[in-house]
Amino acid sequence: MKRRSFKFFQSIYFKIPFLFIFILLISFQFIGVFFIDQLETQTISSYKNQISTQTDFLVNNLRPILQETEGNDDERIERINHTLETFTSTMPTRIIVINSDETVIASDSTATDALVGTQASSPAARNVLLTLTSYSTEIREAETGDHIYHLVKPITNTQQSQALGAVAIEANLEQAYEQTNNTIDLFIQSALLAVGVALVVSIFLSQGLTRPIENIRQQAIRISEGVYNYPAEIYGQDELGELAITINELAVKVKDAQDSMESERQRLDGILRHMTDGVIGTDQRGNVLLVNNRALYYLDIRQDQALSQSIFQLLGVQDEYVISDFLDGDKEILLTRDSPGDAMTTILKGEFSVIRRETGFVTGLVCVLTDVTEQEKTDQERRNFVSNVSHELRTPLTSLKSYSEALADGAWQDPNLAPQFIDVIQSESNRMIRMIANLLDLSKIDGGQIKLDKDYVNFKRIVNHILDRVEFTMASEDADKHYEIKRDFTSREIYVDIDQDRMTQVIDNLLNNAIKYSPDGGTITVSIRDNHQSVIFSVRDEGIGISQADMEHLFERFYRVDKARSREQGGSGLGLAISKEVVELHGGNIWVESVEGEGSVFNFELPYTSFDDIEEEWI
Repeated sequence: MKRRSFKFFQSIYFKIPFLFIFILLISFQFIGVFFIDQLETQTISSYKNQISTQTDFLVNNLRPILQETEGNDDERIERINHTLETFTSTMPTRIIVINSDETVIASDSTATDALVGTQASSPAARNVLLTLTSYSTEIREAETGDHIYHLVKPITNTQQSQALGAVAIEANLEQAYEQTNNTIDLFIQSALLAVGVALVVSIFLSQGLTRPIENIRQQAIRISEGVYNYPAEIYGQDELGELAITINELAVKVKDAQDSMESERQRLDGILRHMTDGVIGTDQRGNVLLVNNRALYYLDIRQDQALSQSIFQLLGVQDEYVISDFLDGDKEILLTRDSPGDAMTTILKGEFSVIRRETGFVTGLVCVLTDVTEQEKTDQERRNFVSNVSHELRTPLTSLKSYSEALADGAWQDPNLAPQFIDVIQSESNRMIRMIANLLDLSKIDGGQIKLDKDYVNFKRIVNHILDRVEFTMASEDADKHYEIKRDFTSREIYVDIDQDRMTQVIDNLLNNAIKYSPDGGTITVSIRDNHQSVIFSVRDEGIGISQADMEHLFERFYRVDKARSREQGGSGLGLAISKEVVELHGGNIWVESVEGEGSVFNFELPYTSFDDIEEEWI
C-alpha cells in the first residue's frame, strides 16, 4: 500500500504548538488592548484628578486673601506666594494666579516670574473669569513632544457670584506617560515570555501526543505490510494508551485472519489444481481472474495468456454470447474444440454460475469446464445403436411379413414359389437369430458378464481344425465361387491359454469376411507367426480392399464398408466388433491392413508361452 507523505507544516507536531501560540496571542491581544487602555486611562486620570483636587485646595486658600480689601499689597502677594508653596505634585508644574483684571499677580517658579504684573494673554483665563467655570485641556508640545495638561479654575467670592481671580496650572504629564509605557513594556515582555514558555510546553505536549500517535501509525503500517511481531508501545493509560492496546489486539486478530485466509487459499488452490474439471473465475465485466490447470489444458493456453482476457473470447464464443446472457441464472453451453494435429474432437460442457453479494450485486462468473467427449460419444453410439438395431431388425421382419402374407394369400399352393418363399423366411429368421445372439454377446461383454472358459491348447491344431471344417463345408456345398485356402504356419508349437469356443468364433468371423469379399478363384492365406512373446494370427484375402477412412471405423458396431452388399450377404456389422471385444478379453489386440484393389489382411495378436519353455519346465 502506498503511504501518503506530508510536509512538516501539515504535521500535528507543528499544528499543536501553532494552535497553542495562536490562542495565546489572540488572548494577549484582547487582554493587552483592554489592559493598556485601562492602564493609560486610569493612570492619567488619576494624575489629573490629583492636580484638580490640589487646585481646588489652592483656590480655597487663595479666596480669603483675594477678598481682603485692606492691608499692604506686598504682604498680600507674599501670602499668595506662601500659599502657592503648599501645592505639591509628583510631576513638574507651573502655577500662576490672575486677578479679576486678568493681571498675573503671582507665580510659583522663576520661569514665570517675568509674567507677574503683566496682562494674561490666555483666552482660556479670560473665558474662565467671564463664565466662572473651570477649563482643562491636554496638548502635546511640538518641540519636545511632551504631554502638557492645562487647568484653569476661577476664584470666586463666598457667594460665588463674582470672580476674584483665577489659578492657571500647567502640568507636564510625560512622567505619567513614561510610567504607563514602562508598564506596557513590562506587559509585552511578560507576554513574550509567556508565549515562549507556552511554545516549549506545547512542544513537549505535542511530543507527548504525537509520539504515541506516530507509534500507532507505524504499527498500522506494519500491519498493512503483514508484519505482526512488533506491537505498538503503550505510553500510558489514557485514550491513546487504550488505542495502542486496541491496535495490538487488532494486529493479533488480523494475523489470525490472515493465517486462516492463507490456509483457505492454499486449500482452495490445491482443490482447484487437482480438480478433474476446469474452473474459470471472472470479474463483473467477464474478464478472467482465475483459471486452474485443467482449464488451461482443455483450452491449450498458458496462464498469462488467459488472465485479464474476456472469458467469451477465451472460450471462442464472443460472437454468440455476452455477459448479460448469464446474469439471470445458471446456464450450460457445449464447446467443440479440435486439437491441433489431432483428428480427435474434444467436446466440453461449460456450466456458468453467477457470483452475487448479499445485496444482489453481481461480482463475477464461475465457469466449470467438463470433458463430455466420451459421454457425448456414448450417447451418440447409443442413438446409433438403437437406430441400427431398429433398421437391421426391420429389414428381415419386413421380408418375413411380406413372404408370410404372400403364402397366406395362396402362394403356398404354388409348387415353384412356395419353396423359395420358405427358404427366404428361414434365411431371414436365421439372420435375426444370429443378430440377436451377437447383440446378446455384446451386451454381456459390456456388462462384464462373460467369463472366459480358458484351456491351455495348441493354437495351430485349433486353427487347422477350423480350416478343415471350412474347406469341407465349401467342398460339400454347391457354391457359385471357389476359393483356395493357403496355410502359412510357423514351425514352432504354439500353446495359448484361450477360451476355445470364443476364439473359434473370432476366427470364423475373419474367415467368413475373407470369403465374402474374395473374388472367384481367389486365394485366402491364413498365417500364424510368433515372436517368443505373442502369437499373431492373420487372414489375407484378394478382395476389393478397404479405404483408409473406413479402416478407422471398421471395428465399430454396425459399421459396414459396403452396406448394400453386406445386407445381401446377411451381414449385420457386429462380427468384427465382437471379434475385437473377445480378443481384448484375452489380453490381445486386433487390427487390419489393407490397400484398395489389392485385398485386406486381418490380424490379431495373443500372448502365449513357447512350447520349448514348457518342455524345460517339465524336465
